[in-house]
Amino acid sequence: MDKIRFATVWLAGCSGCHMSFLDLDEWLIDLAEKVDVVYSPVGSDIKEYPENVDVCFVEGAIANEENLELILKVRERTKFLVSFGDCAVTANVPAMRNMIKGTDPVLRRCYLELGDITPQLPNFPGIVPELLDKVRPVHEVIQVDMFLPGCPPSAPRIQAALEPLLRGEKPVMEGREMLKFG
Repeated sequence: MDKIRFATVWLAGCSGCHMSFLDLDEWLIDLAEKVDVVYSPVGSDIKEYPENVDVCFVEGAIANEENLELILKVRERTKFLVSFGDCAVTANVPAMRNMIKGTDPVLRRCYLELGDITPQLPNFPGIVPELLDKVRPVHEVIQVDMFLPGCPPSAPRIQAALEPLLRGEKPVMEGREMLKFG
């Protein structure tokens, strides 16, 4: 059997889901025999999201232009996409800035009002991505094939979701152990 082309993506979030993924510990060795990691912030140094990805776990919400551009590319090039963790599923903590309407008040609060030594707005085109007016969960922007909630999802939950995918099956997402948020 051919190896599955596997990717993970980290958008606006804390990286906790990827850290939980690394908590798979020894099972990562078994996983490595069944997948080719073709893109991941923790598993490769590839800069461009590749074509023909079989499975991708997407962590984080969509908060800026860079996130938006990447998630559109990921959906176009991925067969099975998993919304990975509460930020991807609901926008969670990154969406707290939605309570402050628009990007200008957010930037002013963060960089001018709370700036300590040299308060200034970030303005480095091509380096600092433009914020979107609203932080959104992944499914509000693209089609998602599966939701894997948790903040972060536990390593056993991640493994229980991955094992069926490795066999070409869709995981059964029911019961507290697979569906609990937080």
